[in-house]
Parts: sequence; C-alpha cells; structure tokens
Amino acid sequence: MPSATPSPADGGRPVTGTETEATALLGWLTDPEAPRLCLVTGAPGSGKTALLGWFAKHGPRAGRPRRRTARVLVPLAGQSALGATWTIADRLGVVARSPGDLVHALATSEARPAGRAVLLLTDLHAAAEPAALTDLIAELAGVGRVRLVVEARSGTPAPAALRTDRRVAVVDLDGDDGTPGRGAPERARPLPDLSDPVAVCTADPLLVTTAYVTGAAAAGLPGTLDGPEVPARPGENAAEDHGGLRVAWMRAGQSLCREQAPAERALVLLSALGDGADPRLRPALAALAEGSPWRLRWARHRGDLTPPWPGPVTVLGAAGGPLEGTLLVGDRTGAVRLLHEADASPAGRLAHTVPGRVTALAPAPDGTVLLLDDRGRLHTVRGTTPRAPYLERLTEAVSATLARHPGTALAAIAGSVVVGDRLGSVHAFGLRGLHQAASHSGRVTAVAAVDSETPFVCSGGVDGTVRLWTPGRDPRPEPLAERPSPVVSLHATETPQGPLIAAAWGDGLVELHRPEGGPTLSFRPGPPVRAVAVTGAGSLLIGTDESLVCLAPNRTISR
Repeated sequence: MPSATPSPADGGRPVTGTETEATALLGWLTDPEAPRLCLVTGAPGSGKTALLGWFAKHGPRAGRPRRRTARVLVPLAGQSALGATWTIADRLGVVARSPGDLVHALATSEARPAGRAVLLLTDLHAAAEPAALTDLIAELAGVGRVRLVVEARSGTPAPAALRTDRRVAVVDLDGDDGTPGRGAPERARPLPDLSDPVAVCTADPLLVTTAYVTGAAAAGLPGTLDGPEVPARPGENAAEDHGGLRVAWMRAGQSLCREQAPAERALVLLSALGDGADPRLRPALAALAEGSPWRLRWARHRGDLTPPWPGPVTVLGAAGGPLEGTLLVGDRTGAVRLLHEADASPAGRLAHTVPGRVTALAPAPDGTVLLLDDRGRLHTVRGTTPRAPYLERLTEAVSATLARHPGTALAAIAGSVVVGDRLGSVHAFGLRGLHQAASHSGRVTAVAAVDSETPFVCSGGVDGTVRLWTPGRDPRPEPLAERPSPVVSLHATETPQGPLIAAAWGDGLVELHRPEGGPTLSFRPGPPVRAVAVTGAGSLLIGTDESLVCLAPNRTISR
C-alpha cells in the first residue's frame, strides 16, 4: 500500500503540528472499509480549518498515475441548510430545490468514477442552522458516491450529534501544538435590504439566502429544511415576502447562488418573478440585467393568473405551418396544451387519446403532431388539413417499427421522422429509405431535426454529448457539446439568423448553439429543466415543474 505520509510532492505539508492528523485523513480516504463520514474536531486555533484547506488541495505524489478523487470545499459558517444544499448540488453537478432533493439526486444519479467526490464541510458549529445541516450531513453520509469530512469545534453540540447512532471516523486536534487558525472570529456582515432588487443581486447570495430563510422561519413562513415551499401567490405574507423577491429567490436559488455578475443574477431573478410581485421590481431588475446575454420576453409561474400558469412542463414544441405561432406544452398527466407564443396565453388543447404519459412530441410542417408515449410507441394527431398519402404510409411504417422496437426520442421534418433508441442509435425514416447512426454510448434522450438547405439531425444522450448528423453521411466525429451530465432535452429549428439548437442537461444548464458559427449562450433557471424549444424567431423556451420562461438573445451582447 502506498505511503500516506504527506510530502511536498503531495501538494505541500499541512500546518505544522497536524502531520499526524493529515496522515489519518489520507488513511481514511483510501480505506474502503472506513465510515463514509469523518469528523475533524478540536478547540479554537487547533488548525482544523487549515487542515481541511490543505486536504482540499492535496494530490497524488508526482509521477503517479492514480486518479485524484474530487474534493469539494464548502464553508458552512453563516449558512442555512438550503444555501448549503444549493452550493453542494451545484459543485456536484446535480439540481436540488431542497435538502431532500439533493440526497435523492445523488442517490439516483448515474454512478460514474468522475462523479465521486469528497465533501469538505468547514465550520458546522458556526452555521446559521447547525441542527438542520447535521441532519443533511447524516443523510448524505448514506449516499454511495460521496464521502464527507466535517469540521466542528469541540464543546459544541455538532460533534456529539454527528456521532449519534452512526459510525464516524474522528480526527481530534485537541491538545495539538497547532498554529492559530483564523484568529479572531469574523464579524457578522451587514445584511442587504432584502426588498431592494439591486441590493440582493449585488450582495453575497448565500448571505441573502440565509436572511430569507431565517427571516421566514421567524415569521412563520415556509422555506427551511424542507425546501422553498412558497405561497401560492406573492404578497400573501407581504411583510416578509419583500414584494415577491423572496418567492422568486426561493424559486431560482441554486442558479442565483452561483458565482456570476450582478447583471446575470438580475436576469435570473427577473425570470423567476411571479405576476403578483411588486410592479416596481421588474423595471429595476431589467435595468440591472441589460448587460446579460439575454432579455426576458415573458415568464409564467405556478400561481400566476394573468395569463394563467399553463402547468408543469414535461415536453415542449414550437409549431410551424398551420400552427405557426403556437406552443405545445405537455405535462405529467399526458395532457398537451396549446399556447400563444407571444405571451403564453391559452389557445386550447391538443385532442389526442394517448394513454399514459407523453415523453416526446414532434409537430410536423403539415399540422400533424406526432407523440411518443412512455412505452416508446408512436401516436399521430392529424391536423385540420388532409395529409398526403405518402406521409400517412411513412408514419404507419414508423409506428409499426416502434411497436416492436420502442423509441426513446422523437423529431419530425418534412418527409422524415427521426427516432432515438435505448442502445444509442438514431434512426431517420424518410421517403428514400432508412438511415441509421450509432451516435451515443447509452440511451438516446433527445433528438431534433432541421429542414434547412442541408437538413441535419441533432441528438443527445445519457453520455452527455450533443451530436450532429446528416442522414446518408457519417456522423461528425466531434460532439457539438459535451458535459458530465445526461442531456434531458433538445430542440432545433431554422431561423432568420440560421439554424439554432437548444440543449438542456441534467445539471440545470441550458445552452443555445449556432452550428454554423457564433457565440454559445447559456442560462440556468435554477430548478431542474424538463424541456427546451426554439421558436422560429430565435427565442428560447425553458420548461420546469413550475415555470415556463421565454428568453431572446440580447443582440447587442451576443453578436
């Protein structure tokens, strides 16, 4: 077994007097039988924080090929359980609206070697909600893909609480000759005006989160350990709702707590405002967001009344032809609503009889809408105009194929139906025959097709890649985009500015790509993204469980 004794080649020595404890930490990390939770404790000035800082940077000895386990340092001083949840989720590449969501996301996400990590959590005793964070840490310790090192001062309730009813490795620095740590305690930072949109966008976002959470708890409002359970409409608890800012912050919190410019934070917060918010907030946030790559066209959220929120989004489509200017929005029950693209006002429902859940929809240019159900089978909803016989034969052939070999993704353009499967292949059914490409490692999660001068297919998979392919040719060897997270949605269309491709990943990121060249624009709404679409005018639609947002590129920024 390699020596665990620290050396300068290992990233430098730890603080003088903590070499023994550093060796113990490295031994714990490399011992597969050790508890998943390691508690570092000691008196003030014993070197606890400095030890974890060294451990975060420590790597294998020079010349060794061993992979370094990712180490994520998260300071807990002054943090709420919700703020820590959002920080940890963002660092580990998942999306979580509450501590329970974080545990579930880490427990159910695909276990990849690159996804394993060691969480280094400092100053638990100084957190704003130490008891709630102790509960979260205990839950995370049961998740196979993470290990945790937690620093807590001896003599405080945190160490005893963590050691109750569970196996814990302990590194105790009490009695060491460690050098003083951080000196005098940090003074509490002044809170921003929580009703001032500019102030909250320019302040420390974790400080703002703690203030909203702890202030809400004091006022009897929801939104602590169980997550941001917001009231149905902003203003119901006007005294502590801060004109709707708190509701919007809780809705988009994970995105808001990321490191970013105030203009980008203002755009995220603006996109999360409900229709009952103080009308003075929007112009103030819009002015601050002028420097962001996007401008907000409209947003609809749970509880909105004018126009009403269309419901949770699971699939999205932007229609052309007879349905030009219409959005198709499917929910978990299988219903597909029609909305006016201009403002998301209701335009009726799609009359279909698909049993179960709709997992993909593809509006065809002639007004027909193709649907894929949760068993991977194809359904056709005919439009108001008669279909050409050859299109009827094409969809019947595809339907018969999917009855035997279920599909996982669906798209349609004039004269072609594109389907993805669970083995990573993409199939383009056309009037001139069938073309296939083995594009992905693992299930294809989304496909899109563009009927441009040179038609092409775009596909995404659980392997995190987005790839382009022209049927009849070999797929492009290099992906258009790639992330260590599954692609959850994809849409592409031709616009006056050329083809645009929208892609969303499981870590909450949405990107708008120009395959013919140009800048890639990105946006994170905060909650998990369920579906994306691009309109013919080039606007980006983002659907979540409680929001539908429409953004347009800021031409003065994105050129």
